[in-house]
Amino acid sequence: MDLLETPRLLLRPFGPGDAAVVHGVYSDPVVMRYVATGPIKSLAVTERLLLDYDAHQARHGYSFWAVIEQASGSLIGDAGLYRTPSGEVELGYTLGARWWGRGYATEAASRWVACAFGELGIREVVALAEPANVGSLHVLEKLGMRRDGERLAFGRPHAVFRVSRAAAGAPVAGGVG
Repeated sequence: MDLLETPRLLLRPFGPGDAAVVHGVYSDPVVMRYVATGPIKSLAVTERLLLDYDAHQARHGYSFWAVIEQASGSLIGDAGLYRTPSGEVELGYTLGARWWGRGYATEAASRWVACAFGELGIREVVALAEPANVGSLHVLEKLGMRRDGERLAFGRPHAVFRVSRAAAGAPVAGGVG
């Protein structure tokens, strides 16, 4: 699997030349205020991150991918799934601020959840969001994910959201994760 499509977006693995573009998103303090350890300061760190995404893709068949706005052809951020050290499959998305408020996060995340329960045969997807990140909380609720407590991540409290194949109405036989 190397391409997912929505009505307005293309989702694909990161490729050569993408690091410099997505670094503009990853280095923006407004965009990254709720993401991991905050803004990425150097392009070299972004390049290493994309190499990690590529290695994860090779191991698991999915990872965080580039989000491309079809109308403009612009790389606008990332979205995807990532298997955590604890074995959970986590949904995530990070879009540049100028693309906020257009429904793109919901569109990309919805396609990844459908892929998780369809093509990938995953049984459950989790997502974490800081309680102050109202936009992300709204996206996760629109996806039909249910809130399931809180946990610390990156030294800060995060709301935990979950959705299972069964709750999403997908068949559960033969799934993983």
